[in-house]
Amino acid sequence: MAQLYFYYSAMNAGKSTSLLQSEYNYRERGMKALLLTARIDDRYGQGVIRSRIGLEKPADCFDAETDLLAWYRDKGETADCILVDEAQFLSREQVDQLATLVDDDDVPVLCFGIRTDFRGELFPGSERLLAIADKLSELKTVCFCGRKAIMVARLDENGRAIAEGDQVVIGGNERYVSMCRRHYKEAIAGA
Repeated sequence: MAQLYFYYSAMNAGKSTSLLQSEYNYRERGMKALLLTARIDDRYGQGVIRSRIGLEKPADCFDAETDLLAWYRDKGETADCILVDEAQFLSREQVDQLATLVDDDDVPVLCFGIRTDFRGELFPGSERLLAIADKLSELKTVCFCGRKAIMVARLDENGRAIAEGDQVVIGGNERYVSMCRRHYKEAIAGA
């Protein structure tokens, strides 16, 4: 039976690496995995899933208007699984559409994304995945102090944490840092 999976973490925990490893495992067994990523994240070019360690693969893109049921069913081909990077950018409706593909089309869907934004608030896609995914798995990363990092701080041009702004601002290590809760609170208090 197919299931809906959500692999979540703070930034720099290896989510994209894990996704690309999963795709490789399916391909190695002669199976087909469809890759999907958020159009808004164009750090490595549009439609590219790239890990910090340099692995990359082309992927289809979704945005707020994408009907994921139509995306899959209009392809006219079947897949052994669907792998979604940057799943925090999914809408609630899109997560429900992925769940429908799991339930009605018997296609496993593995979603990889960040749980919370720089304010410690859930992203809509992550919130819905936490609510309805069959399997939840936290990928761990560490704070500079060595504790488990569960928060993501957004940095200004001077490297100081900021506490206000739009929920979505695309960036990598130059803009975001993963921290434990204690150091996140200290960084935000100094903002």
